[in-house]
Amino acid sequence: MRPIRQSNSYLERKGGVFFASDNWAGADARINQAILDHSGGFKSGYNSGELDREVTAQLSRVFERDVTVFFVATGTAANSLAIASVSKAGSVTFCHEDSHVVTDECGGPEFFSGSRLCPVPGKLGKMDPEALRTAIGRFPADFLHHGRPGAVSITQATEIGTVHNPDEIKAIAAMAREYDLPVHMDGARFANALVSLGVTPAEMTWKAGVDLLSFGGTKNGCWCAEALVCFDPALSREIAFHHKRAGQLFSKSRFVAAQFKGYLDDDHWLDMARHANAMTSRLAAHIDNSPHARLAFMPEANETFMILKKTRAEDLRKKGAVFYEWRPPLSHEDLISDSQEELYRLVTSFATSASEVDAFGEALA
Repeated sequence: MRPIRQSNSYLERKGGVFFASDNWAGADARINQAILDHSGGFKSGYNSGELDREVTAQLSRVFERDVTVFFVATGTAANSLAIASVSKAGSVTFCHEDSHVVTDECGGPEFFSGSRLCPVPGKLGKMDPEALRTAIGRFPADFLHHGRPGAVSITQATEIGTVHNPDEIKAIAAMAREYDLPVHMDGARFANALVSLGVTPAEMTWKAGVDLLSFGGTKNGCWCAEALVCFDPALSREIAFHHKRAGQLFSKSRFVAAQFKGYLDDDHWLDMARHANAMTSRLAAHIDNSPHARLAFMPEANETFMILKKTRAEDLRKKGAVFYEWRPPLSHEDLISDSQEELYRLVTSFATSASEVDAFGEALA
């Protein structure tokens, strides 16, 4: 095997390029400034202050209807509280078999809700509606011993960087409605999915049948800002009690609200997501053009998955590239046929530069 040609040492000179996760990126300057702008004086706390109400009004405009907003610290908290708020005794929540709630949250949603998570298969990280029907059918609502259907959760964007279009969301929601089940969307990368589709936030959520949204900001430039957005007023009171009991009702909630203010003003959140997605498209082009690597899936948001020989991946890491191995999705376990190869995930962010992407592409080539 021909060794990787030495680059112009850009990777080493910059101290590495970071594709491990968009969580590794720092906070955007406008968001930091918004925190500073609202850090002085005395303001009401516990989600009741003027700024909290202003951000709720902003999100109501974004989603084209009145919404209730609950600020939380993490996406896991948002997902857990969403599922907890609609769970009953013996509840079963249906999600994709590779979704974040079932693979990467240490049982948090189950712990907070008491609801079991039932994995549902589907290609490209997306739940198959007919497979969902089959899964729900395994839990007849009147059969005590198995438990009963409680909710459906969708990941947007998915764990392999693909995106549900509105018709796909509607198909899943329609299946849920047949069984009178509320629909939750895990939107940790909501903005990235939204700009990829070119639709409105309303079209990607409540107009498609979504009742609850985990609205992520941390992966897209915020410091620590996530929110549970409720589109159904009937659910809001129940969520409020879960929110408080879980320790997610911040006394100084204005600091989360301030982040969302800087995030949402002038559609800054969409600009940052467009940049992150553009950097992934640029990165994917380098991988696609390389004789040494290949794309596992066509990226649709800000995550790229490549298949590469382990030795070449190690060489890239020695040059300063940071990225993770990734387990092949359950529905695509045949991705790797060569024991010398591995699947790797690379994630871009608002802070990723074109020069960093190109330097990685040069090293890869």
